[in-house]
Amino acid sequence: MQSIVPSDGGVLVGRVWRPDVSGPSVVMCKDGRVLDITSKAAPTMRDLLEIDDPVGFLATVAGEDIGGLEEIAAASGAGGMVPEDAVSLLAPMDLQSVKACGVTFARSMIERVIEERAAGDPARAQAIRAKVSGIIGDSLRDLVPGSEQAARVKAALIDEGLWSQYLEVGIGPDAEVFSKAQPMSSVGWGAEIGLHPVSQWNNPEPEVVLAIDSRGRVKGATLGNDVNLRDVEGRSALLLGKAKDNNASSAVGPFIRLFDSEFGIDDVRAAELDLVVEGEDGFRLEGKSSMREISRDPLDLVAQTIGRHHQYPEGLVLYLGTLFAPIEDRDAPGQGFTHKRGDRVTISSARLGSLSNTVRLSTECPEWTFGPSALMRNLARRGLL
Repeated sequence: MQSIVPSDGGVLVGRVWRPDVSGPSVVMCKDGRVLDITSKAAPTMRDLLEIDDPVGFLATVAGEDIGGLEEIAAASGAGGMVPEDAVSLLAPMDLQSVKACGVTFARSMIERVIEERAAGDPARAQAIRAKVSGIIGDSLRDLVPGSEQAARVKAALIDEGLWSQYLEVGIGPDAEVFSKAQPMSSVGWGAEIGLHPVSQWNNPEPEVVLAIDSRGRVKGATLGNDVNLRDVEGRSALLLGKAKDNNASSAVGPFIRLFDSEFGIDDVRAAELDLVVEGEDGFRLEGKSSMREISRDPLDLVAQTIGRHHQYPEGLVLYLGTLFAPIEDRDAPGQGFTHKRGDRVTISSARLGSLSNTVRLSTECPEWTFGPSALMRNLARRGLL
């Protein structure tokens, strides 16, 4: 199970679907076993994360052993064909809003400029990439967004006719923060992850995802795949909702690793993410994303998202953005990378475990039908509310 859970253990919490109660349960993963910790004190993940010291709270909870992680992961990895009587992994959050930050790394920022200039056409992207990189190079990598130096770079790019709204949020004072998915619509480890059928140019985005309570306190971290439709967003930034929020287009998991004395925000800042895409056609793509190269500090992104200006009573999870932007040709020269149905995408980090999903069209993935109202009714029937 080292491919799923962190190499050094940690306090891991998540959610599973339990057929015997026809609903989800909050769980803790410990020593290869999955323990149901759902209670009136913590009927939802939102409630668990609202506790001042969730790690201390969990130290007093025995939990109900509902199976081995290996067995549950095997059932979860069946994608849309999970056996009806099997316990399976869900995304580890429930009532929290699902937010995401874009253009937080210099390299992906350049790719966003290219997408915009190419108007979603991958055939034009190669030539534009050469021109933009020749002028910009790596000069944006060490810029502090909103600084005087960033303002000078902005002025130089305007003079070159290369200013872009993506560079504005990349090096300007305000971060890009958008709604990635509806609460409870994200999928977890092993599930199918969806592409809108209109897209012909798309890619995975391996990211660290923070779990934040209603008071803006970061309680832990996990992994996420912020599936991106490059052609749709490239046509117009106003199509961001269509490019980002579709059935099964947000994957998060496998577990939230809670912050404690052994793991905290500095470990997030130092995280190294690996990505592997394995196609049914034998194609294999490997990539990396280092949080050390992020342009904005994770806590700055949190402060720009939640505060007196914007409240989240149920808390939120926040994708932090990615360095990874695949440009390798998969089919025809100059066409770059795009997904094919059946691709297996695995995102891993030593201290957060791994998140693995199979790519389908959003119209082929299981429909999302169990929302917050269904959760409340289910918990009430179970005497947990």
